[in-house]
Amino acid sequence: MVQVNIVTGSEWQSVIDVFAANQSEGDDGAGLALIIQGELVLNIVGGVGQNRVLDKQSVAWTEDTLVNVFSAGKGLVAICVLQLVEQGKLELDKPVANYWPEFAQFNKEFITVRQILMHRSGLSAFHQVLTQEQIFDWELMIHAIEIAQPWWQPDTAQGYSPFIYGWILGELVKRVTGAKSFNDYFQRHVAGLLNVDCHFGVPAEKLSQIVDTLPLKKLSAIKNSTENLSADADSFALGKIMKADPRGVTNRAFSNPISLMTSTNTMAWRQAQIPAANAHTNALGLARIYGDLAAPSSRLLNADVLSLCWQQQTFEMDKVLGLPLRFGCGFMLSQQRADCLLGRGQRAFGHPGAGGSIGFADPDYGLGFGYVSQRMGQSLLIDQRVIKLIDAIYSVLEK
Repeated sequence: MVQVNIVTGSEWQSVIDVFAANQSEGDDGAGLALIIQGELVLNIVGGVGQNRVLDKQSVAWTEDTLVNVFSAGKGLVAICVLQLVEQGKLELDKPVANYWPEFAQFNKEFITVRQILMHRSGLSAFHQVLTQEQIFDWELMIHAIEIAQPWWQPDTAQGYSPFIYGWILGELVKRVTGAKSFNDYFQRHVAGLLNVDCHFGVPAEKLSQIVDTLPLKKLSAIKNSTENLSADADSFALGKIMKADPRGVTNRAFSNPISLMTSTNTMAWRQAQIPAANAHTNALGLARIYGDLAAPSSRLLNADVLSLCWQQQTFEMDKVLGLPLRFGCGFMLSQQRADCLLGRGQRAFGHPGAGGSIGFADPDYGLGFGYVSQRMGQSLLIDQRVIKLIDAIYSVLEK
């Protein structure tokens, strides 16, 4: 059942109808929020979830429900880094090792902060085999990164970094600010500033708000209602890449250790800090953050640094995901294909997460978009549920 918490006009009924249709086709347990020109114009949720860690088999989905948004959190990490660039505490073209000397080992001495943000560092995966529990220990992961080797000469190729990206940037934030943890900085300078419920390492008092992520059961129904998409083909292509080279960078990026794929509904995952992949928030949280970045005057970033979000830094065939990707400094940028179209404006930017959650900003329309779901589809980037919602939203905006 769809619950409309905020709707500012009848023109948004078409978007609510698409959201309800997605629910009926299997997307039970989801939320959508839109902020336009700083105003919350739509906030809807639907369905129920479960929290098996706390033995809760049925949890009503509300606007306060939290869910793992996976890589949709990467953009939130980038915001923290860009804030420190604005303050002069980090320089994009300075080596990471300038701020973190131990990082320089094994041919990493010249890798820059910018190269990490735009996935051109060669640090897409670990060569060395990690233990399953290691990912929950920040210091162990930092040491693993210090002794890691790039997969290719840095800046000679683009290769998406599913997990290492977050630990590197999170450690930089810690080192140059003196924060006790990455999440501590994020709470004070992003989440707290905008009053959003979003966490990298969920505190004990918030654990009861989390719902598990589960497979999208009726994928075929949603898939058949949207034409000319290559998203699912990309997902299957990724599987082929992993199968073809079990020791290759793509396989190691997602499955070394295997707990990166199998532990995401555990208490250990929820309470650890894995910045590239375990942000827990809701649609309203993503919309508020991206709504701020889409506004004429952002509270998070000044105009000069904000432009780095949408200025293209790299665009080529990605060696890890096996498809062409565009990146700004920490954010994915739009392409002319449905599963890569983050808004219709020239300056749109954001980041999708595994399974379908996504946040993006479209400054040309003043739009901040947040969508989360417990039901994980198979698309690598923007999936069919969100594509239909985006189409419906811009049909309203462009009237």
